[in-house]
Amino acid sequence: MIGIIDYGMGNLYSVSKALERMSYDYFISSSPDELGKADGLILPGVGSFKDAMEILHETGLVLFIKESVAKGTPLLGICLGMQLLFEESEENGQTKGLGFLKGRITKIPGVTASGDSYKVPHMGWNDLELKNPSPLLQGIAGGHVYFVHSYYATTDNKNVIASSTYDVEVPAVVGKENVFGTQFHPEKSSDLGLKILQNYAAIVEKKVTR
Repeated sequence: MIGIIDYGMGNLYSVSKALERMSYDYFISSSPDELGKADGLILPGVGSFKDAMEILHETGLVLFIKESVAKGTPLLGICLGMQLLFEESEENGQTKGLGFLKGRITKIPGVTASGDSYKVPHMGWNDLELKNPSPLLQGIAGGHVYFVHSYYATTDNKNVIASSTYDVEVPAVVGKENVFGTQFHPEKSSDLGLKILQNYAAIVEKKVTR
């Protein structure tokens, strides 16, 4: 059973509908007690890093998420949810994140090295370039996925599973042990995105059957 964390800033409908389409059991909750019954967690997110962390602290979800990860529960962060996995963000002032992954969330520059400007946010389909093996991308050799974001992670390459290029190199899939994240929206990324969610469900199932 997968628990989708509801803290008021997630795209709950599209994530839940994607899981439904694949016939995976899930529930949506904002309660740490309820979410504690899940075998794996999904942390979606749309909006400001600072606002998200304030809500997660106020609701006791920061402590719950950290304790869950420490005991081995798989966690998948999506879009802003992926960014929250890192140590800190510069969005709306410096804010500490969950700290599972080393790195900082910074704004996409919007200006090339030669001084040409380009559109921010990064919105639309972009290629995945695989960097490091991971069960999250099992059976995936690349393809197009759907992004909507203005900030990106600057991080150690060993945590980057796949990247995309939008003038800067954008970590698109990240992971360490039982923590995973996608900067793009897998639930909006057609068959490839559904395959990633399927792989995450398989990771959760493997943990349950150990």
